[in-house]
Amino acid sequence: MSNPVPTPYVNRASGAALAFGTVIVLLVALTLGARFLVATPPIDAARAAARYQALAEIHTNEDAALNTAAWLDQDHGVVRLPVSLAIQLTAQQWQHPEQARADLIARAAKAAAPLPKVAPKPSAFE
Repeated sequence: MSNPVPTPYVNRASGAALAFGTVIVLLVALTLGARFLVATPPIDAARAAARYQALAEIHTNEDAALNTAAWLDQDHGVVRLPVSLAIQLTAQQWQHPEQARADLIARAAKAAAPLPKVAPKPSAFE
């Protein structure tokens, strides 16, 4: 019988380290390539002015919403009030806590009332 030829010693740890190093180098190369090859447009003066104008419009609209009264839903009697007026009305209403509490409970019950049932449409297949 012949003696089997011994297999050479394989160092698997060095192979894993080599693969890990290769992946790291590849990721660094891709990151640097994306960083230097993909350019984002700079914010120029016109774009910055447009952004400031949009921000000023937002602030103007917010001020108008907080400080002016307007109908939100006239059919249902929903009104937007200025904050200062809403605070005054609330303070006046709560001078009589029992009546204010009763009004609040009544409004909450009305708002939470279930919707009326709508008859289902008959199916076209029946």
